[in-house]
Amino acid sequence: MLVDKVDIHVKAGKGGNGSVSFRREKYVSHGGPDGGDGGNGGSVILVPDQGESTLLAYKYNRKFIAEDGENGSNKKFHGRNGEDVLLRVPLGTVVRDRDTGKVIHDMSDGEQFIIAHGGRGGWGNVHFATSTRQAPHFARAGMQGEELFITLELKMLADVGIIGYPNVGKSTLLSMVSSAHPRIASYQFTTLSPNLGVISAYGRTFVMADIPGLVDGASEGKGLGHEFLRHIERCRLLVHVFDISASERPDPLEDIKNINKELKSYASELASRPQILVGNKIDQGYDKEVFKKIKAYAARKKQPLFLIAADLDEGLSPLMEEIARQVALLPAPVICEREYFAPDTRSEAITVKNVNGVYFVTGGKLRRLCENVNFDDRESLAYFQRMLREYGVIEMLENKGIQECDTVDIYGIQFDFVY
Repeated sequence: MLVDKVDIHVKAGKGGNGSVSFRREKYVSHGGPDGGDGGNGGSVILVPDQGESTLLAYKYNRKFIAEDGENGSNKKFHGRNGEDVLLRVPLGTVVRDRDTGKVIHDMSDGEQFIIAHGGRGGWGNVHFATSTRQAPHFARAGMQGEELFITLELKMLADVGIIGYPNVGKSTLLSMVSSAHPRIASYQFTTLSPNLGVISAYGRTFVMADIPGLVDGASEGKGLGHEFLRHIERCRLLVHVFDISASERPDPLEDIKNINKELKSYASELASRPQILVGNKIDQGYDKEVFKKIKAYAARKKQPLFLIAADLDEGLSPLMEEIARQVALLPAPVICEREYFAPDTRSEAITVKNVNGVYFVTGGKLRRLCENVNFDDRESLAYFQRMLREYGVIEMLENKGIQECDTVDIYGIQFDFVY
C-alpha cells in the first residue's frame, strides 16, 4: 500500500526541574546549596532512510512524544536526559505545518532534522548562590519541549519520470531498461503506486519512476493520477509515453496535449520541464499521417521524438542514450525552501483581561516566570514582583482599572493586588 501523505502530532520532552537542596553532612558546617540541574527533554528527530518508500508506518500511529528529562537532585546530581524519538521517513519527504501548509523542511538533503527540540533542563539552586545570597531557596524549572502538528508529504526523488495515459506501456518500458518488476497487464490502472528503477546506461546512473496513469481532470482530483502528480515535481526529465498505434485511444496527439494540460493545471512549471516524446506499440502498426502531425508538434516544442516497441526491446537503445545525455545536462533536483518558522513565544504580547472581576494576564515570558518562582521564598517572591514591574504588567493592570485586593491570575497563579 502506498501512503504518501499523513498528518502526525510530535511533542518533545520537557526539561527536568532544577533541584533546591543543601549539603548536610556530619562535621561539615555551612555546606551551602548543592541542588543539581534537570536533564534535557528528548527531541523528535526525522531520519531519512533510503530503504523506505512509503509513509505506511505513520498511517495508524499518529502521535509521537519524546521522554521528559529527569529532575536534578542533591549533591549536584544532574537529572538524566530524556530519550529522543527517531522517525524514519523516505528520502524526499517534505515536512509541512499542518494548519498553514507551509514547508518546515525538505528531507531530500539526506540529513537528520530535529522537528521538535526537547526542553532545556532547569538550573539547580547551586547556580544562584552569591556572596550576599548564600542560601537560595529557589531553582529554575525545566523548559517545555516543542509541540507541532505536521504533515509528512512524500515526493519521490527520481531523475526521470515516465508519464502518460493508463495502459500505454510505461511499466513495460521501466521493466525493460531496469531491474524493476512493476505489475504489467493489459487493462487500465494496473499500476496503483509509483515504481522506481535504477538505471546505468551510457556512463550515467539515474533513477527512473513509472508514475501511475493520468486521466483527464487529474489535476482536479479525478482518477488515480491526481494522487501521484506530486511525485512528478521532483523529476528533472519527463519521458512522455503515448500509444502510437491508437489501440486504446483514438487520437495520440490529443492524448499528448491533454497530459500536458493536466501538468500545467497542477503546476505550470511542470509543463515546461524537458520532455522526450515516446510513441510505443509500433509493432501494432500506426497511421503515417498521425505520426507526421506528432512529429511537427515535437519540432515546434523542440522535444525529441522516438518510436519504440517496449515489450520487444525495439528502439530502446537510442532512447536510453538520449535520456542519459539529457540527465547529464540537467540542473540538480529542486529542494523546497523553508517557509514556516515557529512563533517566538518569548516576544508574545502580554494581554490583560477582566473576567468577572478577575484579571487574567497572559503572554510574553510570564509562564516561564511563574514556573521559576518559589512563592514560599521571600527572595524569589521579591524577584517575581520586580519582574512584573519590568515587564509592564503592573502598569497594564492599573490602566485596566484594577483596585487594591482585586484578584490577579497569571497562568493559574492567583494573588491579591496590593499597591
